[in-house]
Amino acid sequence: MIYLDTSVALAQLLAEDREPPASLWRDPLVSSRLLEYEVWTRIHALRLGRTHGDDVRALLGRVALIEMAPPVLARALEPFPTPVRTLDALHLASIEFLRAQGQVVKLASYDERLIDGARGLRIPIYKL
Repeated sequence: MIYLDTSVALAQLLAEDREPPASLWRDPLVSSRLLEYEVWTRIHALRLGRTHGDDVRALLGRVALIEMAPPVLARALEPFPTPVRTLDALHLASIEFLRAQGQVVKLASYDERLIDGARGLRIPIYKL
């Protein structure tokens, strides 16, 4: 299972200077419900809702979104091995929640700070 970070979703949607490999989209994808809010906020900030809305909905439809359950929120309040930003703490806590449920999860991200946080927790990184 691949945990899809917002940086990868936005790279796919906005055709930025990097594009996720096609193989990524063949794996089961999961993310926090936070992904939905982060993607739409960025799309609306760029005023691309009309032109990219269908693509956003299609991408999000391929991702199993997990809710911000109390155990996830509680974990995000705890210290991490490396300094993390608030949203990164929530994403990392979501991955840890999935792993505690027996899921094998790799993180797909272009965000080096999030990757560093994941490595501190021994979360495998999906090679992009």
